[in-house]
Amino acid sequence: MSDRLEEVPRAGRLACFCPPGLAPDEECDLAPSGLAPAALGAVMAGFALSVLAQTLAIGVLPIAGMLLAPSPAWSTAPYAALLLGAAVATFPASFLEGAFGRRAAFALGASHGVAGGLVMAWAVSNAHFVALCLGAFWLGVAQGFSLFYRHLVGLDARAGANRAMAAVFAAGAFAGLVGPALATFAAELAPQRLYAGAALAAALAQVGVMALAWAAPTGAAVATERALRAERPVTWTALAAPTGLGALAWFAMTAIMIGAPSAMMGCGVSAAAATGAVAWHVVAMYAPAILVPWLAGLVGAPAMAAAGLALMALAKWLTGGADSYLPFVAALILVAVGWAWTTAAATQWLHQSGRPSRAQLALHDAALFAAAILGAFAGAPRP
Repeated sequence: MSDRLEEVPRAGRLACFCPPGLAPDEECDLAPSGLAPAALGAVMAGFALSVLAQTLAIGVLPIAGMLLAPSPAWSTAPYAALLLGAAVATFPASFLEGAFGRRAAFALGASHGVAGGLVMAWAVSNAHFVALCLGAFWLGVAQGFSLFYRHLVGLDARAGANRAMAAVFAAGAFAGLVGPALATFAAELAPQRLYAGAALAAALAQVGVMALAWAAPTGAAVATERALRAERPVTWTALAAPTGLGALAWFAMTAIMIGAPSAMMGCGVSAAAATGAVAWHVVAMYAPAILVPWLAGLVGAPAMAAAGLALMALAKWLTGGADSYLPFVAALILVAVGWAWTTAAATQWLHQSGRPSRAQLALHDAALFAAAILGAFAGAPRP
């Protein structure tokens, strides 16, 4: 009897509220059931520009670190600072969007990227190693905020969450297509300030992220009472498996990737060819994520995550015997595809388990970046 009474409309009852940028379904059982195309497009564009800034920074940091570090042991410190900044940002990214609103929180994150790019440009122009690490750290903070975008659409687009998360992740392939051309343009524009130009381009990309943050969905929807009762929290036990597999993927990716460019040039591969290989690597890091919802629907998200790790193990085997361009390219593409599959599948797996809390999402992303930091030191070239 009480259940029947709850379904009877009553005066003053707010059954569903859907703010701008969110598209409810016909019955509005759970608002939002999907993101409006414009809102999803803004999130995808913001993530793509953030990955572009990250790609430009990664192109600068290894070489600048070797040139400016006081000793070879410190050469990977700027790259580690980038990852550390991203790890530190995970908890603020998760909690500030609830305290101040998503648009303000993500714009704040991108502003750190703008400042970081400018500081990096000054650091490489003035040969200042500490400033280089500081700029990399701030760019990493921006990266930590932008990685949270996939969780944003996963929480909002409940009916099509898997497809929305995959679309946002796949948008990062834009960086692999545009990054090398932008770096070449910066080199032609200021050949004596090559690395400073790339750092300034990274800052400009973060300006775009900051502008697009104001088009992000607000997430201020209220669901019906029936839909709210259907939501279930993710247990901490359920969090462990997707987080653990995702962390393994981030460790392996960083460990293999950080030493690949120098290993290629050590085998006689030109710098231009190595840059081209890295560009294809970035495309392969993100584009395959678009297939994960379909493939995971066939075999399950856990199997997809495991398949990605298997590809990364194969890539590690290839790099062990690589002595020419093609084996290196094959290894870089394989490790990127494996990383994309495992990361996207782990994210889908996490959200399928229920509705994760802000603390759980922050811990998940922090574990990924912590594993990447360990991978950076594990894969650093030895003197």
